[in-house]
Amino acid sequence: MTNGLDHTALKAKQRAVREGFPETMGLRAHRAISWVGRAEACGEDYDARFIFLWIAFNAAYADEQEFQAVAPGERAAFMEYFDRLVALDQDQRIYKALWQRFSGPVRMLMENRYVFNPFWKYHNGIDGFEDWEERFKTSARTFATSFQAGDTARVLSFVFDRLYVLRNQLVHGGSTWNSGVNRSQVRDGAEILGFLMPVFIDIMMDNPNEHWGKPFYPVVE
Repeated sequence: MTNGLDHTALKAKQRAVREGFPETMGLRAHRAISWVGRAEACGEDYDARFIFLWIAFNAAYADEQEFQAVAPGERAAFMEYFDRLVALDQDQRIYKALWQRFSGPVRMLMENRYVFNPFWKYHNGIDGFEDWEERFKTSARTFATSFQAGDTARVLSFVFDRLYVLRNQLVHGGSTWNSGVNRSQVRDGAEILGFLMPVFIDIMMDNPNEHWGKPFYPVVE
């Protein structure tokens, strides 16, 4: 992992600084780091890596409010989390990763209709999505504008919109393990998440007193 932030490095940092963590932040970091470690053990099993990294993402960002609404506003929760991360990312590590290392995979993800939610709604016969192609083009244009403008939080929201469709395909049995179909987005998704999640966790550990939310599943004796 070229950012130098693997499970071992994150765990060592957590042990060094966790005494100053609020209890909820300590639990959040501990859980997220554990799933990053599990993802690393998957090697080139990109399906498994992606799923374990998504669990790490959930451990890092989701709070009790996510589970209280009838239809959780996950996109809004993503944006709130991304806004906070980007504001605290003084070295612009997230932006540099997206712009320099992952600009190709990110653009490929944005140009892939198979991870665009309206495409699937149309193909599943849901009314109101006959214009999915126009929506797809509009999304691509808006993403490009945000990317050029350096609006990192907005870029993250676009990327995670696509990754969320991929997450649903895998978790809900909508794809075959190690399938030759749509392999590129699973591989790229795992690589993008594998780089970003340790950075997200590292930023959180550098700012433990920010309001990262209360985990819905605390440790109960």
